[in-house]
Amino acid sequence: MNDLADLLTPEGRALLDEVRGTAPADELAVATRLRRDHPAGLVSAALGQARLRQRAAAKFGAEDAERMFFTPNGVEQSTRASVATYRAECFRAAGVRSVADLCCGIGGDAVAFARAGIKVLAVDRDPATVAVARANADALGLAGLIEVREADVTEVDTAGYDAVFVDPARRGGRGRIFDPEAYSPPLSWAVEAARKAPRAALKIAPGIPHEAIPTDAEAEWISDGGDVKEAVLWFGPHTTPGARRAMLLPSGAAVWASPAATLPDPQVRPVGRYLYEPDGAVIRAHLVAEVAEQLDGGLVDATIAYITADELRPTPYAASYEITDQLPFNVKKLKALLREREVGTLTVKKRGSAVEPEELRKKVKPQGPNAATVFLTRVAGAPTMLVGHPA
Repeated sequence: MNDLADLLTPEGRALLDEVRGTAPADELAVATRLRRDHPAGLVSAALGQARLRQRAAAKFGAEDAERMFFTPNGVEQSTRASVATYRAECFRAAGVRSVADLCCGIGGDAVAFARAGIKVLAVDRDPATVAVARANADALGLAGLIEVREADVTEVDTAGYDAVFVDPARRGGRGRIFDPEAYSPPLSWAVEAARKAPRAALKIAPGIPHEAIPTDAEAEWISDGGDVKEAVLWFGPHTTPGARRAMLLPSGAAVWASPAATLPDPQVRPVGRYLYEPDGAVIRAHLVAEVAEQLDGGLVDATIAYITADELRPTPYAASYEITDQLPFNVKKLKALLREREVGTLTVKKRGSAVEPEELRKKVKPQGPNAATVFLTRVAGAPTMLVGHPA
C-alpha cells in the first residue's frame, strides 16, 4: 500500500482528522476500534502520521504540522521553521525572486522560501520524499510557487535562478556524518554549485571544522532559543569572504567578525563576581573573544569558553551568573555548602569536566527551599566548582 497516496484520499484525510492528538497510550485501543470500519494498513498509516505530526510541531508549529505530511527522517532532518524563515528573509532582502532548493527533503525550506514570495524549484532524488514535499506544498496552499522535481541534484540545471540553496544529507545508515566530503552530495560539489550561482547558501553541520570552510564563503552559525541548529555558508554579493557570524534567534542579535578584525584570544584572569556562558553559536563561530571584549572580561581557563568579569553588563550573546563561591573540585565540600545554604533546586552545568551533572546531583542530594547553579569546570587548569545563580 502507498501510505501517502491512501492518506490523501477522502477516507485517509477523514481518518487523519479522527486520530489527531491520539496519545501513545491510547493508540492500541484507537487502532482496534478503527479497524472495524477501515483497512488495517490505512489505520496504521494514519496513526503513524499523527505521531510524526506531534513530533514535528516543535519544529513547524502545531498549526502547520497538523496539515503537513512527514517521514521519520523528514522530521529529524528538516530545518526548524524559524531558522528557515530567517534564511528565506535573507534571500528576499537580497533581491532573490527564484531559488533552486537542492536536496529539498520534505520541503520545509521550500515552504519558507515560498512564503517569502520566492518561486522555488525543489529537488530531491527520493521518490517518497518528493511525494511528501509535493503534498506539503499543496496542503499549505503554496503549489503555485513550488515546483517539486524528482531528480539527482547533480544533474539539475540551475541556470536562470537567482539563487541556489543546498542542504546535503548529513546522516547515513550509521547515524550522523561528520566528514563534509561524505555528505550526499559532498560539500565540494555543493561549493562548486554555489560558486556558479548569482547567490547561494549551503546548510552544513554546526560542528564543521573551520579549516574545511572555503575562504570565499561567509560562515554563519545559527542558534534558536539557545540551541545551535546549523551553520550556513553564504556566497555572492553582500557577503564578506572569510567572515564569521553568530545569529541568535528569535531575537535576531548577531555578533560578527571579518578576517581582518579577528581578535586574539582573551586573557585568562581570576574568577570575578560574574560568569558569562556564551551562546553555543558564539562558541562555534569562534567569536568568544569579541563577546569578552564587549563585557570587559577574560577567560577562567585558556581552553574553556566561560567569560568572567567584575561588572554585570547586559548582553544578548551570553547568559550571566553571579558567582558566590569558588571551590576546588570536592563533592563533600560542595554537599556541605549546599546543605548550609539550604539548596534544594540545583542546576549543574559543566564545561571541561568529565563528571555527569546527574551523577553529581545524586551525590550531593540537594534539599531545601533555595536554588543555586554549580559550574563544573577548570580555572587556570585546576578542576573547580563555581557556585552562583542567574544574575
